[in-house]
Amino acid sequence: MIYQLYPYILNNNYFDKFHDECGVFGIYSPYKVDTFSLIQFGLFALQHRGQEACGFSVLRDGFIISHKSEGLVLDFFRKISNSECYHGNAVIGHTRYSTEGGQSKKNIQPFFGEDPYGKSIISIVHNGNLVNATNIRNKLESKGINFISEYSDSEVILRLIQKYLSESDNSLEKAIQKTTIDIKGAYSVIVLMDNKMAAFRDPNGIRPLCYGMLNEYTYIFSSETCGIDSVGGFYVRDLLPGEMIIVDQKKSIQFSLLTEKKNIKKRICSFEYIYFSRPDSLIENINVYEIREKSGEKLYEQHPVEADVVIGVPDSGVPASIGYSKASGIPFKPILVKNKYIGRSFILPKQEMREKMVNLKLNPILDEIKGKRIVIIDDSIVRGTTSRRLVYILRKAGAKEIHFRSASPPIIGPCYLGVDTPSKKDLISYNHIDKKKISKILNVDSLEFLSMNNLIDILGSIHYCFGCFTGNYPVQKN
Repeated sequence: MIYQLYPYILNNNYFDKFHDECGVFGIYSPYKVDTFSLIQFGLFALQHRGQEACGFSVLRDGFIISHKSEGLVLDFFRKISNSECYHGNAVIGHTRYSTEGGQSKKNIQPFFGEDPYGKSIISIVHNGNLVNATNIRNKLESKGINFISEYSDSEVILRLIQKYLSESDNSLEKAIQKTTIDIKGAYSVIVLMDNKMAAFRDPNGIRPLCYGMLNEYTYIFSSETCGIDSVGGFYVRDLLPGEMIIVDQKKSIQFSLLTEKKNIKKRICSFEYIYFSRPDSLIENINVYEIREKSGEKLYEQHPVEADVVIGVPDSGVPASIGYSKASGIPFKPILVKNKYIGRSFILPKQEMREKMVNLKLNPILDEIKGKRIVIIDDSIVRGTTSRRLVYILRKAGAKEIHFRSASPPIIGPCYLGVDTPSKKDLISYNHIDKKKISKILNVDSLEFLSMNNLIDILGSIHYCFGCFTGNYPVQKN
């Protein structure tokens, strides 16, 4: 039975992880800078947030020029031969993992809008997901507004801004304010025009967005602080939920709230700390790595076990396993070796060959496993297919006991606020609430999840979205 899992695991349509929709990045300067290199560095730093496609729009001599394609960031930039054409004073970019809209090339960001003469006058990148995008799109199309994408809530935001620009004397601030009255869901957006750049965030602040400085007059916007670090900038702070920041060619910066304070309810996605964000990032000025390490410490306090070695599932489970080791005194050893060069779409046509690829991505150091009692820690358990495969590998390597620990609570619900997640029927903890049943499915000696109380205790006083753990979401789906 175990071999039947491999075709699904190796097929890129069946990854057993949550996937954040994308990363956004932008730089604005009143002077010409090497925007080509800066956007390349920024997007590469955010590659973990999306690996399907990427793109950028650069402002050069008053013109917005866009370039986008499928593939990884460095492969994408390597194919651009005329890099000097993309040197300007501002640039925005996007790394994509599709949720709404699917994988069509028409859905790759940035999206841009043109004037009647075919000149690009506005471009946007967006991280998140709108829950009312279909209704808005239908209304706009009924009024004769055309769309390029097959379906993208990001383009819905763009077309709304364009519509309100024409009704507001070309005031970007007013256009964004009116747009955010109409849209509902999770959104962190960067907008580029010929003389300014705006960044804004939804009233719940579900998806991250921060800003920093490269020098006295050059502003940086990024999904995570690692993007700011990658270009040698310094982090200033996160945008507030419901906040908009506009920078322009006059070297000025403007801050404003897009909604009344009573309507702002901070609900940051807790999975940013558990899995999505890079461990070296700060989210809401909280160190992601420290949160993950504390999760491991709490796991041991919550569910101690006698064992010989602690291992983490590379890469996301490693910080928690180090924390577990610190709290328990059980040595941590990196004995699961990850092949970092495996492609995302490694598909083999024959069952015989698929079976030979069991250890292609993760291979254990056998002498460190045989006859040992092992604690294996992962950031979460979604479908359970990857967890079963890992347990199979460890059993085959001769592990005496296997104790599985999840550094997050059981996932019982999908996310529709900017995360690509399975439906409820595919979630192992939704279908099998009893841990003993899940333990039997995974073939482990014991299984424990971090409790909700401990997760809240680790994260602190800031309010979070725990929808995938509780079924309660800050924004209800239409």
